[in-house]
Parts: sequence; structure tokens; C-alpha cells
Amino acid sequence: MSHRWTNWAGDQVCAPVEIARPASEEELIAVLRRATAAGHQVRAVGAGHSFTDCACTDGVMIDTSALNRILAVDRDAGTVTVQAGIRLHELGRPLAEAGLALENQGDIDRQSISGAVATATHGTGASLRNLSAQVIGLRLITAGGEVLEVEAESDPETCLAARVSIGALGVISAVTVQCVPLYTLHRHDAPLPLEETLDRLDEHVDTNDHFEFFVFPYTDVALTRRMRRSHDEPHPPPKLKRWVEDQLLENNVLGAICRTGRMLPRLAPRLNRWIAGAVSESRVEDRPYNVYATHRGVRFTEMEYAIPRQHAREAIEQVLALVPRRQLPILFPIEVRFAAGDDAFLSTAHGRPTCYVAVHQYYGMEFETYFRAVEEIMDSFQGRPHWGKRHYQGAATLRERYPAWDRFQAVRSRLDPQGVFVNDYTRRVLGSRVLG
Repeated sequence: MSHRWTNWAGDQVCAPVEIARPASEEELIAVLRRATAAGHQVRAVGAGHSFTDCACTDGVMIDTSALNRILAVDRDAGTVTVQAGIRLHELGRPLAEAGLALENQGDIDRQSISGAVATATHGTGASLRNLSAQVIGLRLITAGGEVLEVEAESDPETCLAARVSIGALGVISAVTVQCVPLYTLHRHDAPLPLEETLDRLDEHVDTNDHFEFFVFPYTDVALTRRMRRSHDEPHPPPKLKRWVEDQLLENNVLGAICRTGRMLPRLAPRLNRWIAGAVSESRVEDRPYNVYATHRGVRFTEMEYAIPRQHAREAIEQVLALVPRRQLPILFPIEVRFAAGDDAFLSTAHGRPTCYVAVHQYYGMEFETYFRAVEEIMDSFQGRPHWGKRHYQGAATLRERYPAWDRFQAVRSRLDPQGVFVNDYTRRVLGSRVLG
């Protein structure tokens, strides 16, 4: 008997022979031993927020949702240890009560922490690293049920591989994250002329703790988001005001526009210009877990590439020129963010300050023409695709873009010599077999 699983976007589907939902590390170990003895391959899944088939399997799928507890908070060391399946949005308030916060976070907080770490999920901020770089230790369960305590200090090689592993080394049962003292975020959203934003791009990135912007194709407006951090007491906006901005405008109105554009694709330029012109300036001042993330009620699919920061403007301009040249009906904005380099072997920001360029398309609309053309642009800048978002790369093209590729493969060979954690996705992007 097989089971049916779909991701959040509804566009990745698989039929595992079993979907196991362990509620403890002991149960997780038992599932792995049973699956391995039966000759099944194994993949773990969290919230299913990846747009690729990285979690799909015909074997045993391990749903980590029930592994969702906070195991320990060390206020003096500023660390938190949590089970792998806890959602990011479940961490903010308990950490704040302990006077702590995550150093940085992305704009979606529905992912499990292990899924976000495994795919190098990131936020924005030129001096801030991605979420996996904040991990200082983890518990990794191998195919045979062995528990490995992987720590940055005692086993740096394995830790640098396991921090971004796409689930190819084993199943994470718990992670320890280095936090920072609790802070307040002051967010300022403002539409600015696109040309001016690009002219002053380095200034915006370097003078704000966090900076990102969105551009709807066929428009000349950059919807900028600047955030600074302080230790001031927060002054959260009224709940109704946040609901109007986050739910009514960013979801209900956008959803209606996208549905219209899907029925009448020729209206895409006009619809994009309307929504870009309707966005107004706004400010929010609150604790970080209430500011970083926004609710995403409109379904879409996405591709995102990490490129060297110095090529940001050139890459952005090429993507923006592509859409009208090919008259593509794109109804979602291009999103641009920045991050510091880090040292995880398969981190998309490995060894270089990074600009992230993300493109999206509304659910149910053709996207491959757009995504393949964008990928060709990103290839010219040695772009690295986000591991959890759509791309068309394989191991042959990716290997040359990661200086520590062979070091990761050596750890993979040691921890999963039988290929228990292989699936179609890892065969494509990492190679069909591990090094012998």
C-alpha cells in the first residue's frame, strides 16, 4: 500500500510506501532501522515548503512534524536546542521570553527548522549569514540507527557538511542554534524609483541592517524594505492595521489580481503597474518574530539563485529586460536580497558575499520558459540555485560552483555508503552514487 504526499505549493507529488510520523528520537531510530532492513530508501520531510522534489520518495518518508519540542534554552550561552520538526514560527515567542532571538530569518516562517537548515534558507542583511550558519550542533541519525553528536568544535568536517545536506547524510533529530540577545526591528517599506534604487544599491545594502526590494515586471518601481535593529521597547501596530497590510493587500488583493492575470495573460503588464502603484509607505516596529515573516496565502512556484554580490545590478537588469522582450505574463515580483558569505560546504553563500535573485510565477501558470531563461542569465554569473527551489542544474554543472564539493561527498560516502538517503533529486544534483 502506498500513500500520497504533496508539498505546500501542490506541484510536487509522490507515493511513499509508508509515511512514518515518529514522536521521539527513539521512534525515529526504530523507523530507520525497520526501513533499512526492508531495503527501502528514506527521505525526511518537514513542512513541505520546498518547491523541488527534494523530499519525494517511493520508499519511506519520515514526517518530522511531531518532533516539535524545545529541548533546552541556555540563557547564559545564548543557545537553544530544539527537535528537528519544530516550525520557525513556534520559536520566536519562547526565545523572546528567555531574552533571545534568532540572528536572522527569512520571510516565511512555516518551515521546519531542519528543512530550512538543510536547504540553506536565508534572510537578508549584508553582514548576516543564513540560518544554517547559526547551527553549532546537531544530532544526526544514520541509516543504521546510530546517533551522531555533530558539533562545530569537535567534528568540524562533518558539521560543515551536515549544516546544508539536503537530507543526504541522515535524518536530523535535533539542532542547537546560537542565538543573539533579543532586539526590536524597525521596518520601513517604501516604493522608490527603480533606477535610483539600483544607482544607490550598495549604499542601501551597507547602511541598513537588512535591505531587500521587490520589482514587478513591466514597472519601474522598486518596493524597498529597510530594517534596522535596536534594543528599544517595541511598539507593535494595531492588529487591524497589520491584517489590512498583510492579509487584505498582500494576499487577498494579490490573489484576485493573479487569478485575473491567469485568465487574461495579456493584462499582466497593466495589472503589475496597477499593484506597484497601489503600494504605499508603511512602518512596523516590533519583535523580530513578528516582523521578518509575512503570511503567504497566494500559491506560487519559485526559482532563486545566489550570485556574487558585485554582479547584482547587472543580473537584475538582465532579468527585468527579459520579461518584456519575450512578452511573458509574469504576475509576481522579482525579489532581491543579500547575505554574508559562510563556510558550510553546500551553502549557496559559501565563500562569498551574496546577492539572491528570486523569480516567481502564480500557481497554475506556465513557468518553465521564464525560469530556464533566468537560469541562463544566472549561469553567466556562476549562480548557485537555492536547494529548495526550482532549477534545472545537475551534479556536473553544480560541482564546479562549490569549492568544497568533494569534501561534502567524502562525508556523504562515510555516513551513507549504501545510498539509503538517495532520491531522484539527490541523484540529479549530487550524483547517483557516493564516492567509494
